[in-house]
Amino acid sequence: MMDTIGKTMGKGECMQAVFQPHETQAETARLVDLYARQRAAFNAQPFPGVVSRLRRLASLREVLLKHRSNLNAAISADFGHRSSHETELLEFFPSLAGIKHASAKLDKWMKPKRRGVSIWFMPASNRVVPQPLGVVGIIVPWNYPLFLAIGPLTAAIAAGNRAILKISEYTPRFGEALRLALREAFDEDEVAVLNGGVEVAQAFAACAWDHLLFTGSTGVGKQVMRAAADNLTPVTLELGGKSPTIVHADFPIDTAAERILHGKCLNAGQTCVAPDYVFLPEGKQEAFTEAARAIVAKWYPDAGKNPDYTAVVNGRHLARLQGYLRDAEAKGAKVVPLADIDPATGKLAPTLVFGVTDEMSLMQDEIFGPILPVLGYQRLDEVIGYINARPRPLALYYFDYDNSRISHMLGATISGGVGINETMMHVGQDDLPFGGVGPSGMGHYHGHEGFETFSKMKPVFAQSRINGLWLMRPPYGPRVEKLLKFMLR
Repeated sequence: MMDTIGKTMGKGECMQAVFQPHETQAETARLVDLYARQRAAFNAQPFPGVVSRLRRLASLREVLLKHRSNLNAAISADFGHRSSHETELLEFFPSLAGIKHASAKLDKWMKPKRRGVSIWFMPASNRVVPQPLGVVGIIVPWNYPLFLAIGPLTAAIAAGNRAILKISEYTPRFGEALRLALREAFDEDEVAVLNGGVEVAQAFAACAWDHLLFTGSTGVGKQVMRAAADNLTPVTLELGGKSPTIVHADFPIDTAAERILHGKCLNAGQTCVAPDYVFLPEGKQEAFTEAARAIVAKWYPDAGKNPDYTAVVNGRHLARLQGYLRDAEAKGAKVVPLADIDPATGKLAPTLVFGVTDEMSLMQDEIFGPILPVLGYQRLDEVIGYINARPRPLALYYFDYDNSRISHMLGATISGGVGINETMMHVGQDDLPFGGVGPSGMGHYHGHEGFETFSKMKPVFAQSRINGLWLMRPPYGPRVEKLLKFMLR
């Protein structure tokens, strides 16, 4: 996304890109204008009340419902084919549920929270006041362009901010459809959508935002953070990585296969929290393969033409995934497609890969497609050691009904989130925070954590009319020495 970094900006400024095509220059100039307008609008109304925020959330919900079919069609067109039901289930439903949750909780979230006061400062009072940050930037990826735009936007609006969304250049039809839809609900000094390519993204990341949220790859996340550092812009990075899945020997293999394949096949595996590779107990590989093959045949008969099975987003990513399979096969892996699909359809069959090694590219990179490497194990400690020797993942999935072993797994590993006996569903929980750790990201959003991410939790100390702090003021002498002896006891 970004190869160069813009100069340092002050508040109210944004980078002007140079030496770019006319369209990119126009979109970058629009960014500068939108940023200035939103900054001025926020300065004029820096603390919108609960009624104003609820009205904006209601407008967001209404416009999504009104343009639902148009946005759905735009996403499918950008993908070459995207299951409309998956878009409804994975994007519209959690987006609307998130708006409903924030609207129901907003009054409580906005209330100042009383905090305790040390005995030495009584009878003063302490409270924490959630303060809007100002103008926030949201960089949206291509894989779930609606949900990963609306989720952060909901949190930003609930917290009282203005926001500009930068949509991926891989989903231009959706970006334009969303821009037109949101213009019906919001003045652009409240919420605006920006499209454009790499140069626009560079300029966007280099703006002096009050907060910047980026969802995408770890490599690009590093570049975004470098750009943000020039302005000391606080960032939330929602990245990715290789999310491991572990099946205990006592867990029913058919049930595990169904739930793992569901997570791997949704959106053709193009999900940051999709199971990236799976550990199976030795001796269970053949049973898992048979179950997986039957599941895919049941869910996606004639998968190449089946409208429920999504295409890979573009030819570049399809070639990347095919390259992983060729590389693995050349290095001795066994590649097992679970369906017969013509690559000309733009789709890739769900595929198991056995005999993988760390030298293979699919075990080094985040796969982001319907390929599932399978590793065997004999002892859980081997699995835990393998996971802990690698970068901390965005998600970890463990299949077991034994609570003591589940507790051990939770305590022995670190990941952004965990699913027990299911994959991916933790992301759709409105009252759970979502975020990575280490290379898989930093910061959280969703629900209350999203509200706090886009707020300054401002501490307020209020002195009372009568107080004893005069005892601690100069001139220092025997009085203060006696007091310190008591205070430091």
